[in-house]
Amino acid sequence: MLALTRRVGERIVIADNIVVTVVSIKGDNIRITVEAPKEIKIYRGEIFDAIAEENRKAAVPNDIMVLDMLKVLPKEM
Repeated sequence: MLALTRRVGERIVIADNIVVTVVSIKGDNIRITVEAPKEIKIYRGEIFDAIAEENRKAAVPNDIMVLDMLKVLPKEM
């Protein structure tokens, strides 16, 4: 992890194509802009965590009985 101190108007450049700029600082709040190619997804941390949790839940079957029911289906459909 890299920790940097920046002032309003100063930038951080990541991998030649992502630019993070400090726009304003008011009390405990820091406003930033992120410029990145459209194919790069940018999420707030809490949104990213919620998406990751939903993906984990989707990957684990809710009911083992459903899996048992699938075992009796014919293999060719």
